[in-house]
Amino acid sequence: MSDREPPRRRVPGPARPARQGPGRRPGPGARPARRPSGPRPAAPKVIRLGSPRPRLRLVGVGLTLVMLAFVVRLVQVQAVDASTYAGKAEQNRYVGQVLAAERGEITDRNGVALATSEDAYDITADPTMFAPEELDIADGPEQAAALLAPILGADQDDLVEKLRPENEALRYVKLAGRQTPQVWKQIKDLKAALAKKAETDESTANVLAGVFSVPTSKRVYPNNELAAGILGWVNAEGKGGGGVELQLDKRLAGEDGKIRYAQSGGRLVPTAGGSTETPAVPGSDIELTIDRDIQWAAQNAISEQVRKSAADRGYVIVQDTRTGEVLAMANAPGFDPGDLSEADPKALGNAALQDAFEPGSTAKVLSMAAVLEENVATPGTHVVVPNRLHRGDRLFKDDVDHPTWYLTLNGVLAKSSNIGTILATGQLGRTQAQANKVLYDYLRRFGLGSHSGLGFPGETKGILAPPDEWSTSQQYTIPFGQGVSINAMQAASVYSTIANGGVRVEPTLVRGSKGPDGRFTPAPKPGKTRVVSEKTAKTLARMLESVVDDEEGTGTKARIPGYRVAGKTGTANRVDPATGKYHGYTSSFAGFAPADKPRITVYCVIQNATEGSYFGGQICGPVYKQVMEFALKTLQVPPTGAAPAALPVTFTP
Repeated sequence: MSDREPPRRRVPGPARPARQGPGRRPGPGARPARRPSGPRPAAPKVIRLGSPRPRLRLVGVGLTLVMLAFVVRLVQVQAVDASTYAGKAEQNRYVGQVLAAERGEITDRNGVALATSEDAYDITADPTMFAPEELDIADGPEQAAALLAPILGADQDDLVEKLRPENEALRYVKLAGRQTPQVWKQIKDLKAALAKKAETDESTANVLAGVFSVPTSKRVYPNNELAAGILGWVNAEGKGGGGVELQLDKRLAGEDGKIRYAQSGGRLVPTAGGSTETPAVPGSDIELTIDRDIQWAAQNAISEQVRKSAADRGYVIVQDTRTGEVLAMANAPGFDPGDLSEADPKALGNAALQDAFEPGSTAKVLSMAAVLEENVATPGTHVVVPNRLHRGDRLFKDDVDHPTWYLTLNGVLAKSSNIGTILATGQLGRTQAQANKVLYDYLRRFGLGSHSGLGFPGETKGILAPPDEWSTSQQYTIPFGQGVSINAMQAASVYSTIANGGVRVEPTLVRGSKGPDGRFTPAPKPGKTRVVSEKTAKTLARMLESVVDDEEGTGTKARIPGYRVAGKTGTANRVDPATGKYHGYTSSFAGFAPADKPRITVYCVIQNATEGSYFGGQICGPVYKQVMEFALKTLQVPPTGAAPAALPVTFTP
């Protein structure tokens, strides 16, 4: 067959009708007449809708991508980084604070409060709540600081710096510590007023929403300057800064607790889980051996005499001779531990324990104790005292020029003769070196060169060189109290040892403590050491009576009607702490009463008196009398019944 397509055959169709002329009627099969010419009507437009499928596919793809992004993010948050985000949420939701423990009281021996605590508040803030995104303002810290500065008495710029720290994640800063309840109430009222206004006025931001308070306590000293040298003070951090407050800080402070709670917008969410609290443990109360009334009398007496004498300072110690308990320890000038802003830095501390000074003639009792205990002399031993005595490289004299004195050993002490003391102590050994060694041993037994046993912060143990290091002059000056340094507590303890029959009882300031459970725990009993025999101690007591009772004695101003008084005066050259050279005098008086049945020791020192007399018997004797008389009455010590001993002071050659 041929690939060519066969020719198409023409199929005859119906015949066309013949044209008809005008006027002719069309016949059957004729062509219809032509319509009159004119504009033909436009055909209607047809609007074709696009296919919806492409758009649906596009929308579907977009939604799928969005959902996929959410799913990926959700997986990241809940699975991959779950712990990280949980930690951040926990950090932002929960706030931790320290619950300050209530500091224990310090009381006197009768339970009278000397240092106590009252309610106070630490004013704190959450710096993240002052950020622009939180307050919708850029100067939130500045506005808050302007409101808080006058209330807290703080510097406005310092507050701004705390509220806008370099560490933007910091959640806690302390704006001010230990503020009174009135201060916190003022801030709280202002904070509430801003919050109320912010609810109705969108343009107002509560710039104090991030300010909070933490309950704490503030140290209060109800007696102001009384016993400040003993008590010390508490610093801005709530820790002991001196005295007993520092020495027993751990026991007084207790243990702080902790609280962790959920917060929202700076407010506690009480129903939220995860909150924890560890309660604070209060500190123990400390009971001192001090008697507030005797402390008051001692402080008044020494303050008045320091003022009259225009002296640098002075101190008085009152001690129970039998127990070693310190009944008073007063310093002048003093300070108010509750307000250190007005305190003289030189007056801070406890000079009675921290000053090392040369005692002078009050130390002659130590030399006499050695002489009596070693049986090289008796109170009636004759001592010829010339006007001058050459020893070593020096020429020694007494405080007053005099012709040759014919004194008993008792008279040497009563008239406080330096030359007589040198002559007496020279008998302690065959050579001066041996005598020095014997005297040194007794000084050490009485507690010189060692801490007193109080364990008080900053206490000096004085200066007592070994005898082989004594200079040529020290061999002869140490027996009468120059060339050796002590503190006032050491000196008082020497006289209490003699009063206690030759047994040294370590001084104590603390009677005991009362824990949070209310149980009282007595302080450990002080150590006791036999220093000299009871016979020697009683003999010394009789000799010391001559200093006060005999008209030849230097301590007549210390007499107390109805009581036998044993005592000794002292007037020593004073080393100026600023120059290290001798300048002025250390005036002192030491003694105990009643001399026949000792109960109380009083030791008084005045440093560098510049007006009136500087002799110890003249300016410290009256202080001794005033304080001793008050203490005897306070403790209801009955008057002495027996007449005083009348040991001879002089002899006829």
